[in-house]
Formats: sequence, C-alpha cells, structure tokens
Amino acid sequence: MNIFAAFEARIGEALETLTRAGTLPEGLDRARVVVEPPRDPSHGDLATNAALVLAKEARTNPKALAEALATELRQDPRVTEASVAGPGFINLRLDPAVYADVVRTALREGEAYGRGAKVPGGVNVEYVSANPTGPMHVGHGRGAVFGDALANLLVAAGRQVTREYYINDAGAQVDVLARSAFLRYREALGETVTIPEGLYPGDYLKPVGEALKETYGDALLSQPESEWLPLVRDFAIDRMMDRIREDLAALGIRHDVFFSERTLQGGGNGGAVAALIEDLRAKGLVYEGRLPPPKGQLPEDWEDREQTLFRSTAFGDDIDRPLLKSDGSFTYFASDIAYHRSKVERGAVELIDVLGADHGGYVKRMQAAVKAVSDGKAVLDAKLCQLVRLLRDGEPVKMSKRSGEFVTLREVIDEVGRDPVRFMMLYRKNDATLDFDLAKVVEQSKDNPVFYVQYAHARAASVFRQAREAFPDLDLSPASLAGADLSGLTDPGEIEMMRGIAQVPRVIEAAAAAHEPHRLAFHLYELASAFHSFWNKGKDLPQLRFVNQTDRKSTLARLALVGALKGVVAANLGILGVSAPDEMR
Repeated sequence: MNIFAAFEARIGEALETLTRAGTLPEGLDRARVVVEPPRDPSHGDLATNAALVLAKEARTNPKALAEALATELRQDPRVTEASVAGPGFINLRLDPAVYADVVRTALREGEAYGRGAKVPGGVNVEYVSANPTGPMHVGHGRGAVFGDALANLLVAAGRQVTREYYINDAGAQVDVLARSAFLRYREALGETVTIPEGLYPGDYLKPVGEALKETYGDALLSQPESEWLPLVRDFAIDRMMDRIREDLAALGIRHDVFFSERTLQGGGNGGAVAALIEDLRAKGLVYEGRLPPPKGQLPEDWEDREQTLFRSTAFGDDIDRPLLKSDGSFTYFASDIAYHRSKVERGAVELIDVLGADHGGYVKRMQAAVKAVSDGKAVLDAKLCQLVRLLRDGEPVKMSKRSGEFVTLREVIDEVGRDPVRFMMLYRKNDATLDFDLAKVVEQSKDNPVFYVQYAHARAASVFRQAREAFPDLDLSPASLAGADLSGLTDPGEIEMMRGIAQVPRVIEAAAAAHEPHRLAFHLYELASAFHSFWNKGKDLPQLRFVNQTDRKSTLARLALVGALKGVVAANLGILGVSAPDEMR
C-alpha cells in the first residue's frame, strides 16, 4: 500500500473532474506532479505541487487552481483537511484510519511490503572490479557495499538485476603481478630477495609464492621469463581472485557474473575489441585523425600523431577518443566499449557502473560509448564513490604492514564486523567523503546509526517477549494482529511511527530510481528514532507503554504497530545487507 501513489491517482481524478468542468484545458502534462511528505509534519500528512506545476500551462493563477483542487480533494473520505499554502502548495491531513490500513498491510505483506511490481528490462550493476593485483582496501569496500545494496534496492523496486564484477586481467599490471609473485616464489625456495621499485612489495604475495613452490617445486627457475610469466600470471590472478571473493563473502556480497577482460581480446584477430572497432567504423563512428592538444599543461601520454579515433563527441562527449595506442595495442577505452557492448547484448537496457572517485573524467566517454553501441536504447549511470578516511577515535589509522600500502578491507571487517561496515558505508551519500571511525562504529549510543537502528529491532522483539509473558493466551502472529482494533492509535508518537511505515514504499521507489541507497539508511534511522522516542515516553506515562496488563485492547493495537515496524526494519535492513538481531549484547 503506497499512499503517495494512491493520492497521486486521486489527484489525477480530481484534475480530470476539473477538466470536464472546463476549469482546466485538455492534455496537461502531469509528469512533474508529485505527492510527498510536507517538509514540516505539522502542516499535514501529504503535500502536492500539482497546482504550481500545472498553472502556467493551464494559463491560470496557481493559488486559484490550488483552491479548486483542494475543494475536490475535501470530498475524499480519507481526507480530513485540505489547505492551500504559499503560492499554491496543497497540504492534506488524513484520517487516522488510513494509517491503520497501512499497519495492517505491512503486517499481512511482511517482507513484500513496499516492494514494487515487476518492471521489464534488465539492469546490469557492475561493482568492485578491483584489480586482482592486491587485497581490497577500504575504498574498494565502499564501492562493494554501495553496489550490492543498490542491486538489492533495484530488485526490491521490481527490477531484474545482474550483479557483475569485471576482472582486469589484461594489461601491464598483471605482468607486474606475475613478476612480483615470481620473486616471492624464489623467496619460498630459500633465496633472499629484494623487491625492486615498480613491483608489488606487500606480504600478501608470500602465500602465492608458497603455493607456486608446492605446485611446481623448483621447476620454474630453469624456464625463461617468456615461459614462466604467463603461467605465474594466471596462477597469481586465480589466487588473488580467490582472496577477493573470500573478502566479499565476509561482507555478504555476491556477484552473478565475473567477466574476464582477457576474453575480449581472445579468439584471434583481436577478438571482440577488434570486431567492435570494425563495427563502429562501418557506422561511420571511427576515423583516422589528430587530436588537438589539451588545454593547459600537456599530459605525459598525449601524442601529436594520427590516431584511430571514436566519434564520442557525436554522443555528448567533449572530444573524440583514441582506440589504439602508438604500439598498435588497444586502449583501455576500446576494451571498455567492447565490454559494455557485451552487457547490452546480454539484455541490459540500464547499465550502472560503480567507480572510484578518480574515474570522474571517464564518465562522459563511457556514456557516449553506450549510446553508440546500443543505438540509443541503453543508458549508463556512473556512480562515483568518494574516498574513505579511516580513523580511530578521530586519528588517522596507519597503513597495514601486510598490504604494504593501505589498511585492507578484511582487517576492518575482522575488527568491527560486517554490519557496521555495511551500514556506515551507506549512511552517507556515495559522492561525499566518508569518515569511518573504527571506535565510534561499535559504540552503543544514539550517535552510532547502525546500533540505533538494530537496537530498535531488538527492542521491538523484547516487546513481544514481554507480551507473551503478560498474555500467554494471545495469538501474536502478524495475521492475527492485523485484525486488531487500531482506532486507538492516535497519540502523536504513534502517528509518527505509522507515517514512517507508510513512507517505506515511496522511499524504496525513489531511492531505486535515483540509485541512492543512502536514502533508505536515513529513513530507517528516522523510523528507529520515532520508535525509541515513544518507548521513552512510556517510561514516564504508563498508559503509553506498549504492553499494558490492564488494557488488552490498547496492548493489541500497539503490538500490531510494533509488529509492523519490526518487520519493516528487518526487511529494509536486509536490503542494505545488515542483520536485524532480536537481542543486543
């Protein structure tokens, strides 16, 4: 039950009535009409901008249109008050029975409450895609959690989602990995080695060296680099990907597809990347030309030469982009175009790439590429995850000895647990820098959002334990509670909780549409805050306690409310990948 969607439909009916009466012209564009909670809850339960956004096209005064529309809405039995505010906003106050129906719906639908109907068209969410050259760091963790929660959110909104990881297993960096692992292999065989500049120095490659020794003995020492390098490269990539999968599993993150970059260039004649370039050339989108020098200081990789270029400016990019390097090999961009074409060919009409903050300059060209390879039928949204500053009691955390460069994601998970990592990575918008304090995320206080939300669920569970002791004869199942008399739920604190439950379908829909899972995390905190506030009121006012042994009717009504809230918190923590404990230590 989405009361916001229901009242959008009701406003549509009222507008039709006004059109038939000649107050409004035919064919008005209602795309910008919204129904949302008013910024100030004291103004009512719902607000709409319908009169404001339609008045200009209708050539009428917005306030006059708002008055006419409010008159129509006052006839709805669910509306107790319809008032016009400011230049033409309409605020609606609803009969409490509307919220009682919301509580019943949440109880009956359980986990399905707030979920959207199935929507056609596949969505491909690519996230993490960390190079298999080292362990994942905390920054990777933010993108991993964001992408996974976004995929969950899209599924909840009715989308068909493929979760994908792009393995960067081609190019110079994996050859560096192989040479670094080979040094650790020689070390495992008893040599004293020094890691030269340009190779990966972290201790995380020591187990790879030991595994190479166990598998090959000293046989690789007699081989020239041309023979051992591809073997060691594949061996090291497999071991590093195993480690990455283990770290992702520790965060509860899964992928449907692990796509190898190397497969794009296999199969002879340059593979899928070469085929892509020829297809684009046949469409007139590839040509040989020179690029003007960039403004300002010239980058080291700029070359004043004739190049094979993609006409990305035809699709909104700033300049055309090279597809081949000076040595004839493919640019990363060429491989990325082929990769995104693969996503489209596999049925995706909406592509979402979760990227690090340093990829901002790459977005326009990839959006242009997706338009080109899909003939405009697919769209790409790139979500940039800003840096994570790792702190302990406000002080920066020093780098890890094991990684050689940074604190690993697994070290953080092992110290504070999966739930704090996931929730706090989502409790700030992805494009804002995140301060992650290892001490504060495990505090049991209101200032720790993950604890505060989980504690609401645990407290709700304790209410039911208390109720079973006080009324052992009562059927406290959701189906039974949905039949309780809820007319007594009129306290402002109870109304606030019911409003929060009623907003869940809208929050899921809006957060999924905007690709912003932090909205759901924020709403859960607000819902938990409303619950804790009412709990505290009950300490001072016995008549407001959830369980009252002298008043079975009010107890049943409040248990229905608590049951609905508890289910909503658990289900939506589930979307974020966070557990909902029944007890907190």
